[in-house]
Amino acid sequence: MTVHNEALRDHACLIVHGPDQPGLVAAVTALVTRNEGNIVSLDQYSDNPAGGEFFQRVVFHRADLAAAVPAIEADLAGTLEPYGVAWKLTDQSIPKRMAILASTSDHCLLELLWRHRRGELPVTIPMVISNHTNTAEDVRTFGVPFFHVPSQGPDKSAAEAKILELVSGNVDFIVLARYMQIISDDFLQNVGVPVINIHHSFLPAFIGAAPYRKAKERGVKLIGATSHYVTKDLDEGPIIEQDVARVDHSMSAADLQARGAYVEREVLARAVQWHAEDRVIRSGNHTIVFT
Repeated sequence: MTVHNEALRDHACLIVHGPDQPGLVAAVTALVTRNEGNIVSLDQYSDNPAGGEFFQRVVFHRADLAAAVPAIEADLAGTLEPYGVAWKLTDQSIPKRMAILASTSDHCLLELLWRHRRGELPVTIPMVISNHTNTAEDVRTFGVPFFHVPSQGPDKSAAEAKILELVSGNVDFIVLARYMQIISDDFLQNVGVPVINIHHSFLPAFIGAAPYRKAKERGVKLIGATSHYVTKDLDEGPIIEQDVARVDHSMSAADLQARGAYVEREVLARAVQWHAEDRVIRSGNHTIVFT
């Protein structure tokens, strides 16, 4: 069954990315007009007008959009091919399907579930997968299926194979909500959907165990969080969102961790929302985010 957000019915989002050149904006807006669309919002950015990269996000309303999509896509292919740009058209009324992977920490997981229940995230959540069971009952109170996939020892291939079996064809993207396992390159190549991660912003200064204790010992004055797309290079993927909070000498390591958890929740929720709303365009190892 296809789920629709009625407030966004008949709204399409067009993403355009490619070489900047004269006439491209006019070509896109004229295309929307001749396909009986009315532009609701338009954001664009060029990193260099003289031979740089062009990024554009256009949201438009078109009555009976679903029936018109094939004709609009055919027009887009013919119109934009001479410009050598990539494009993607999505129906904004159809929420993206988001799987969540978690471990023992529940703050990011519950934040996403809570915001989803309140209607603040334009997604559906077909499943939560965890290598532990301590969050199972909390997840089920939100009416979301919970799957326990243990992951122990250095060989994670069996666990990753099971996760791939669960998500294959069922999700549009995956969120690592403090999932404390390293994702293999094989998994990323086989999963076929974007994977979003969240971590504290001490990396690479305080890697490994007990980062907040190490930060306390060094007398840090700022803590923060980073959400990014996962790539084969650990914690080096394109960044979607970051934020910081000021701390001081009077705060214990536990206080720092509590403040850090709050920032992590906020940063991850914003990153998920922006991705779900097609506001993020990846370009190499960085992102353009139209907020």
